[in-house]
Amino acid sequence: MCRAGRELLSLALIDARNHTLHLLSLYEQALGTAALIVPRQDDIDPPLWLAGHIGWFAEWWIARNTQRAFGPDCPVRPTRLAAIEPQADAWWNPAQIDTKARWSPDLPDLSVTKAYLLETLESTLELLEHAVETDAGLYFYRLALFHEDLRGEQLVVMAQTLGLPLSVEVQPAAVERPPLLLPATRWTLGTEEGGFAFAQERGRLPLDIPEFEIDAQPVTWNQYVEFVADGGYDREELWSPGGRAWLAGQPEGRRSPRHVEQIGAARGGSGGSVLQHHFGRTMRAAGNQSAVHVSWWEADAWARWAGRRLATEVEWEIATHQAARRGFRWADVHEWTAGTLQPWPGFHADPWSAGTAFDPQPAFGQARVLRGASLATRARLRSPKRRGFARPECDDGFFGFRTCAV
Repeated sequence: MCRAGRELLSLALIDARNHTLHLLSLYEQALGTAALIVPRQDDIDPPLWLAGHIGWFAEWWIARNTQRAFGPDCPVRPTRLAAIEPQADAWWNPAQIDTKARWSPDLPDLSVTKAYLLETLESTLELLEHAVETDAGLYFYRLALFHEDLRGEQLVVMAQTLGLPLSVEVQPAAVERPPLLLPATRWTLGTEEGGFAFAQERGRLPLDIPEFEIDAQPVTWNQYVEFVADGGYDREELWSPGGRAWLAGQPEGRRSPRHVEQIGAARGGSGGSVLQHHFGRTMRAAGNQSAVHVSWWEADAWARWAGRRLATEVEWEIATHQAARRGFRWADVHEWTAGTLQPWPGFHADPWSAGTAFDPQPAFGQARVLRGASLATRARLRSPKRRGFARPECDDGFFGFRTCAV
C-alpha cells in the first residue's frame, strides 16, 4: 500500500472510511446513545471529535491544499481553500481547539459528523482520479489512508481503555517455540527510495550485527506470571532509575500490567492465572498468549529478571525477514524494543506532523521504538518496516515485548 496507485488507493480509502463508520456504530451500540458520551479522561479524545478530525485531516491536506502535488516537499503552511463545512477548523483543527474544548457539548453530533465524513471522502476520491500517478502526486492520499487507519486503531484502544464492548476477539495463541539463533549479518535499517514512509522510517542506517538469539514469539502471560510471583515488582535491582520513579508514581502500587484484575502462579505447577479486562469483560487470558498492556519499564524489568535483554529494533527486523519459516511470530502485539527513538542518516521532517502525536522530532532520544502490529492494526499497516514509538510509561496500547540472550 505504500506504493499503491490511484485505483487501489481509491478502494482502500473507501474501505478505511467504512471501517471508521463501522467503529462509530459499535460505539453507538456499546453506549446506547448516538451522543457517544464517554467518561472524560485526560489521555483520550472524545470518539466523536476524533472521527470528525479524520475527515478534517484528509480535507486539510488534500482538498484544501493547493500545493498537495509537491508531496513530502509541500510547505508546512501551504495556501489553502475554504472547507466544505465553514466551522470545520474551529471544530476539528487540533491547533485551534485544545484537548479540553474537544469535550464541549456544542461540537457536532453523530449525524453531522457522519455527513462530513462522507462529503470529505467524496471530494478526496474526485481529486484522486486526476492526481499525477507519482510518489509526490499520491503522497497525501497515501498519508490520509494511513492516518485514518492509525486513528481507527486509536478508537479501538480507547474502547479498551473505557471498557466498552466492541466485540474484538483475541486471536488464538500459536504453539510456543524455543528461541531462535540467527547468524551475524550486515543489515540496513530504513526504507528504499520511492513509496510512502513516515518520517521516522526515512533515512538509511547500515549496521553490522553479530550473532544473536531472539525469542520466537513475544513474552507470554505464563512467563510474565513467574516474574510477578517472584516479587518482580518489589525488587529494586530489576528496575532502572526511570522505571523505579515510574513505579513509585503508580496509584495503589503497581503489581501487574494495565487492565489485569488478578494475576498469580498456579499451585503446584508451572504457569499461572491471569484475569484481565478485555473490552468491558473480565476474562481469563490463555497462558500462551502474549502479555499485553505492558509499559517499557515493565518490559525492561522482566528482561533483567530473566537474565536477558530487550531485542533491538534491528534484531527484530532481521528476524522477521530471516526466521519467518523457523517459527518467528509477530503481529500479536506492538513490541517494545531496546534503546530510544533516533533519526537515521538522511532523515528529514515531513510537512504535516509537527505539533501532533505523530511528530518524531520531540520524541528523539526519549520515546521508545515499537515494532510489529496488534489485533487492532489494519492489515495494510502490518509491515516489518513500520516503526512506531511511544513514551516508556505508555501502557494503554496493545503493547508487549520479546527478548534476546545477553
